[in-house]
Amino acid sequence: MTTPLNIALIGFGAIGSAAAALLQQTPQVRLAAVVLADLSPASWMPETVEQLAQWAPEAELLDHVPTTGIDLVVEAAGHAAIHQHILAALQRGQACIVASMGALSEPGLAEELEEAARQGQTQVEFVSGAIGAVDALAAAKIGGLSSVRYTGRKPPLAWLGTPAERSVDLQSLDQAHTLFEGSAREAAAQFPKNANVAATISLAGLGMDATQVRLIADPNVTDNIHTVEAAGAFGSFELTMRNLPLEANPKTSAQTVYSLVRAIRNRVVHTVI
Repeated sequence: MTTPLNIALIGFGAIGSAAAALLQQTPQVRLAAVVLADLSPASWMPETVEQLAQWAPEAELLDHVPTTGIDLVVEAAGHAAIHQHILAALQRGQACIVASMGALSEPGLAEELEEAARQGQTQVEFVSGAIGAVDALAAAKIGGLSSVRYTGRKPPLAWLGTPAERSVDLQSLDQAHTLFEGSAREAAAQFPKNANVAATISLAGLGMDATQVRLIADPNVTDNIHTVEAAGAFGSFELTMRNLPLEANPKTSAQTVYSLVRAIRNRVVHTVI
């Protein structure tokens, strides 16, 4: 590309700031705007001020996505940003990348996004995030899938701030404990902050209601472990990924950031896989 790809990045928390740092290594990409819910520096964490100065020095700080001058809108701010910013951006023809896959557990939202992209004659891309083999799962869906199960296993303290605290003492847990077992839609409703992987697998495969999910707190592990088992007309596969947590947010895998940056870079490189 002869001119940079101008990006509007929604959100500058753990994922957004880490992605901005990595994108410094891609000169074909220009971070033109950072969209924040609160533009008052007095309310920012000290590290936010430092990171904005370091990783987004040329970016315009806004509370909305610019309607012109933006080639790609990237969401890394959470579920509310999809309703607040992404649907309108798609409708006016701006291509979008969505990282908050857990939002798709909301009935009808995936269809709303598709319709908005159709109206704007553009495309919305959902990133694979913390999980792999999404391409294999989506390909298997064409031939016929019969079952998909996702198991998420994390250290007990990674489940702090979730409904797991009401069912087990995470601080003193000394053996693996199953926190949840049911459909991906039920998992997303009960554990919304941990719904991204299950939603990604569901979108690629059998959908939120037919995808089975099991969530486990395990004091014997230190990584976030994701396992996908799938079977169908294609045969079967089992994938296990051991992802290190993002330093700034232990509830998120570092792989999530790498997946988002890869999706952005794929827009500007000449060879894509």
